[in-house]
Amino acid sequence: MSLTLRTTFGCTEAVIADSGGLKQFYHVADVLSNDFKVKFSNKEDDFDTIDWEFRFKGHNLTLHYNIYNGISIFPTKTRDALNKDNKAVVELAGILETRLFNEDQRNIA
Repeated sequence: MSLTLRTTFGCTEAVIADSGGLKQFYHVADVLSNDFKVKFSNKEDDFDTIDWEFRFKGHNLTLHYNIYNGISIFPTKTRDALNKDNKAVVELAGILETRLFNEDQRNIA
């Protein structure tokens, strides 16, 4: 896994897996639920896109999946996101990157 940050939405978006599939989306959601005690709300599941909102350290964030763009996390308010919301995305993504990378290494060994 290699973390990528982009600002296409007018906020910081952390791309967890640019070619990630649905199985990986649910795995990331499980890690957030189990390891970070995140509770998802406002789950929107469409044909090619899933957006699940959650709170992380007081910030409203969205776990996003799209069949064309993969899996990412960004502030729920996107263009109206505060700088501290963008920083929370970067913080969480960094922790997730380490966690998922360590899992990958265990599965290889």
